[in-house]
Amino acid sequence: MVDVAIDQGGCFETSKPTTHDDSIYVVDGIIHYCVTNMPGAVSFTSTKALTNATLPYALEISQKGYKKAALENPEIAKGINIIKGKVTYKGVAEAFDLKHTPLDSVLKQKR
Repeated sequence: MVDVAIDQGGCFETSKPTTHDDSIYVVDGIIHYCVTNMPGAVSFTSTKALTNATLPYALEISQKGYKKAALENPEIAKGINIIKGKVTYKGVAEAFDLKHTPLDSVLKQKR
């Protein structure tokens, strides 16, 4: 298993941060690779990849505004956590014991 989210707490129950010097470990017969900051090993390439993956969203938001972009593109909507002080992402609200406000109710409010 390769955990590319280890810097944010990991994505597997058995994840634990490792280094390039001691990069793998085995749990229940499964090999784990959880090196922190994997993109840092290939910074130029990872920066280009991240830019290529995110620029289309940034352009769409800049052209349409965040509300219209989120209403028309579910991928953009999934990336919204907070709008005008309202926590619209349920996982964030639960993690910080805050009130959750559904995204649709905030996006469809008139000013």
